[in-house]
This record gives sequence, C-alpha cells and structure tokens, in this order.
Amino acid sequence: MRTRLIIPIIISILCIIMPGGLVAQQAARTTEHALSIGAGLTNVFDAYLSPLEYTGAEFRIQRETLRQTTKMDGKLYVQTLLNLHASYSENPAKNANMYEGLLSWDLNYLYKMELSPRLTFLAGGALDLNAGAIYNERNSNNPAQAKVSGHIAATGLFLYQFRLFKKEGLLRYQASVPLMGALFSPEYGESYYEIFGLNHKGHHICLATPFNALSLRQTLSVDFPIKKTTVRVSYIGDFQQANVNNLKSHVWSNAFMIGYVKSFQLP
Repeated sequence: MRTRLIIPIIISILCIIMPGGLVAQQAARTTEHALSIGAGLTNVFDAYLSPLEYTGAEFRIQRETLRQTTKMDGKLYVQTLLNLHASYSENPAKNANMYEGLLSWDLNYLYKMELSPRLTFLAGGALDLNAGAIYNERNSNNPAQAKVSGHIAATGLFLYQFRLFKKEGLLRYQASVPLMGALFSPEYGESYYEIFGLNHKGHHICLATPFNALSLRQTLSVDFPIKKTTVRVSYIGDFQQANVNNLKSHVWSNAFMIGYVKSFQLP
C-alpha cells in the first residue's frame, strides 16, 4: 500500500521541479505569419485578346502561414500562400491598355531536412488554385478573358540562418512548379457568348502539364530583426504561361516586396 502511494508522489514532485514538467521532453511547435506588399513590372500576352505583348506595372499582396505539425516527429510543415496581384499595362504603340488581376492560393505540405546547423531544406507537394481575369479596353467583341486553373505542384524551400552585425537573419528561397492540373480556355475564335449564351459544347477544360503550361513561381527573401519586429524584404518572380486550344498566353511579373513576420510557439 505504501509503495502505491509513494510512486504517484515521486512523479508529482518530478513534474514540479523539472523545467516545464515531464512535458518538457516534447519541443514546442512553431507557427509563422507573414504579410508583404509591393510593386513591380509585368508582361501580359493573351492571343485571345490581342496579338501584342502588353507591359506595365503591378501591385501585389502576399499572405503566408508556415505551421509545424506533430506528424513525422515534427518534421512535417503546412504552408499556405495567398497572393493577390493586379496590373495595368500598355501595348507597344501605347494606344491600348490591358487590366489584369489574379488571386492564387497554395496549400503546401513540406518535409523538413536539416542539411547543416544553419541550412535547412523543406520539400513536398502543393495544391495551387488560381482565379482571375484580363480585360482589354480596346476590344468590343471579346474584351475579357477568364483565368481559372488548378494544379498539383512540386515545391521546395531553402532556409539559411546567418549572422550580421551581431544579429540573426534568415535567407529564404522557395520555388514551385506545377506538374499536372486543368485550366479553362475558350477555343480559338470562340466568343464567351457562344460558350455561355448559346451553350456551345467545346473543349473548354484543358489538361495542363509542363509541356503546354510550363510555369514557375519563386520567392527570394531576407528576414532581419529591427527592435522587436522582424522585417521581410523579398523578390517574387511569377511566370505563368499556357498554350492550349491554339491560344498562347502568359503573365510574367517581377515584384519587390516588404513586410513583417510574426512567430508563435505552440505546445
């Protein structure tokens, strides 16, 4: 009877005197939230709207969450990326304008691999969803083109911790490449009135692969502390293109961003 009483007492004492109790053996999980805004240059081409390339400026907002899970001994991370960008561009003669906007959402599952004490690589798969439109103010019959697509992508994220002026910084590089998916496109010479008004049964949902829709979204960023705030300065290269239904299109953008990062520790 005494033994049965002593054992629970010993366990209770250990829980009190050990740092964080017995739960201290399990490391805390991290979650990061980042918000960045910026601007850059864009190149827009859509054969459905115009045979010319349009160039101009874009505005972009990015929201990122990177969360460590309890799966695979804490090495599995879940990342969500929300990108919203809008652009205004002109044709080479500067007598016509194009307006473009796109909302993209990425859900990434990443496995963490420590290559060195300061270098970490996270790799995995992603679900990439995009929705937006392009509008050409010069056109009358076909003034707009919808941009809707979804892909399964491969993604990788490098993290390198460095020290500068006695402060710790973080250099990041991430790239995502769509592998397979589907996108919406009218057929060559077909109007939206024929698709939705006359209910033409054409080939409007097209298979997207690297052979007909080779695309790349990459981000290079640096995180560094300023007082109690972590600032993020980044470059985003977003190169989306497709060639389906005999219609070529691309939206290439290069943007420079600035924002902040907040980190949380979860039990």
